[in-house]
Amino acid sequence: MSIDWSPLTAEMAIWQREARVLPIWWRDDDAIKDSPALAKLTGLAETLGLPVHLAVIPKFAHPSLIGVCNGPWAVPMVHGWAHDNHAARGQKKAEFGRPRAGASDEMAQGLGTLKQMFAADLLPLFVPPWNRIDAGYIAALPDLGFAGLSTFTPRAARLAAPGLVQINTHIDPIFWKGGGGLVPPEAQIAALVQNLQDRRFGRADATEPLGLLTHHLVHDQEIWAFTEACLGTLLEAGAKPCNLHDLKGNLP
Repeated sequence: MSIDWSPLTAEMAIWQREARVLPIWWRDDDAIKDSPALAKLTGLAETLGLPVHLAVIPKFAHPSLIGVCNGPWAVPMVHGWAHDNHAARGQKKAEFGRPRAGASDEMAQGLGTLKQMFAADLLPLFVPPWNRIDAGYIAALPDLGFAGLSTFTPRAARLAAPGLVQINTHIDPIFWKGGGGLVPPEAQIAALVQNLQDRRFGRADATEPLGLLTHHLVHDQEIWAFTEACLGTLLEAGAKPCNLHDLKGNLP
């Protein structure tokens, strides 16, 4: 697969000339247990020198994840509770997309379950399945013990609620609407360059770490290759790797 990265490297060259800093982070969703795909993911993280932040589904979290997250290349976070769809008929999928009985208890149980499993290695950041969450639940997250929230698309503000930092993802290489596989690389690169230009011209928050979102359990070879090349290109062009766990208490 031959990909033209020149639009991205040209934009990053402008960032370098203007002495701009681009922190980048990596989030991977739906972790349940150790597997060959997860080993490949963390191996790539080590090769790149960029930790991968694992959104772990608490209800199904297997003890084998403890060893995976015991090193510097995998940072566990809370991915809802059971990744069940509770959306109304005809609505987009969401586990916490509308008020329902017991939902706050599930969020609290998810955090408690993973704290017991990972202890201080856990990053208390809530990742709602399908990146959708009701505003009422957002307001409740700090009181439940969460320090951050992560969804998709550029954040509107640094704080999603008092005491709750929002750090989103912005790139997703999987063609979900097309049944899987890789989104055409030229479209992804164009969208990424647009994101960087929006930051440069003040149309988006330039302090928010740029986030790549992956799902290791459904990657094919093209998605793996694009992920490695995209992150590698950004890092080689001057982007700074970001481990959100190191920033607890001072999240960007």
